[in-house]
Amino acid sequence: MSTFNVPTRDQVSENNQAIFDNLNKALGFVPNLYATYANSDTALENYLNFANAKTSLSAKEKEVVNLAVSQVNNCIYCLSAHTGIGKMNGFSEEQILELRAGEASFDSKLNALARLAKNVTENRGRTDADVLENFFNEGYTKGSLIDVISLVGDKTISNYIHNTTQVPVDFPIAQPLEVATV
Repeated sequence: MSTFNVPTRDQVSENNQAIFDNLNKALGFVPNLYATYANSDTALENYLNFANAKTSLSAKEKEVVNLAVSQVNNCIYCLSAHTGIGKMNGFSEEQILELRAGEASFDSKLNALARLAKNVTENRGRTDADVLENFFNEGYTKGSLIDVISLVGDKTISNYIHNTTQVPVDFPIAQPLEVATV
């Protein structure tokens, strides 16, 4: 397998350099995975536009989906990043581990969301009827369903990019779920 290096600002297009500058201002650094997107002249901007687009999901709900999907896709980069973001959104370490497993015993609505995100990802969109029914019974709408599936796609793209490139994780490393839950 070829080695992927994280490109630096001077190794990317002018458009991506401007995005790097904005990320530095907003986050204080350019995450390695975002920099990896910048190997393409267009992918970083396209991804950030998609990831930051309006949605019916709250920031907290988005993290539920991000954690469940990243666990199914076994992406240590995204699990590590979204563990930190999940904590910033008010989830405890224990809750984050549950969400990664596709559950949320602490909140029935988030449980339905976590189960759906895990099920959609595992079954490649062939969602189990009982999982979908539970999602709707918890008050989510058809629009919410489309937003969740869009977010599953968004997160899967990042998961696949990291799983293929294996660029260094620049967040505190998330524990493997099996170790954390024993």
